[in-house]
Amino acid sequence: MIRSQPRFSAFSTVLHWLMALLILAMLFSGIGMAASVSERYKWLVSIHRPLGIAILILVVIRYLNRLANPPPLMPATMTALERFGAKASHLLLYTLMLVLPLVGWGMLSAASYPVVLYGSLQLPPILPHSLAIYALLRNLHTYLAYLLFATFLAHLGAALLHGLIRQDGVLSSMASWQRTRSTQRCIDSQLTVPASVSSSAETLEHLPPLLVLPATDAQALELTVEDTASTHVAAIGTPE
Repeated sequence: MIRSQPRFSAFSTVLHWLMALLILAMLFSGIGMAASVSERYKWLVSIHRPLGIAILILVVIRYLNRLANPPPLMPATMTALERFGAKASHLLLYTLMLVLPLVGWGMLSAASYPVVLYGSLQLPPILPHSLAIYALLRNLHTYLAYLLFATFLAHLGAALLHGLIRQDGVLSSMASWQRTRSTQRCIDSQLTVPASVSSSAETLEHLPPLLVLPATDAQALELTVEDTASTHVAAIGTPE
């Protein structure tokens, strides 16, 4: 019997990988903004800001979905310290995904910069104009971005550890292609012929063949049996 690994719901899986792509795009666009002084800076800004707001909206949806669809239980092979680290890293990721866009939004509001989403669609300011607040939030935004990048890498490293080395179903619960490979390995392992059965089959192959009588001898033996049977029947039926 094949036991399927516990897995996340389809909606949770889509949210997970979509947000992973958005976070990578937001981080690298932010790095490009800090390192660019060319015309590409405006283009990167036009990408970075909507990405931050999209992540802010999706993290709220993801949190509500997590409450409605709790994640699978962790493998029993994980120690208490590993379970604590996994829960703490997820809590830190959710916090950063929520706080970082808000800090960026407040930073732009304090500098009286518009938060343009698309075309003429803009977000209202959430903080009053203040250069001191802007400077504070700018530094905080940078440090939180570094922390998010480090946490993202740690999360990725832990996922690869579970998927490639331990193979305990943690990565396959969120990766459909890993589920397929794990299921195939289970099928292959169950279809494998045990060594004892294989050795028995080889032994049978090396046994000598059964004795086969020629056709004439077989007919003679059959006639002898019939004659003997007729004699016994006749003897039984003869009156004393």
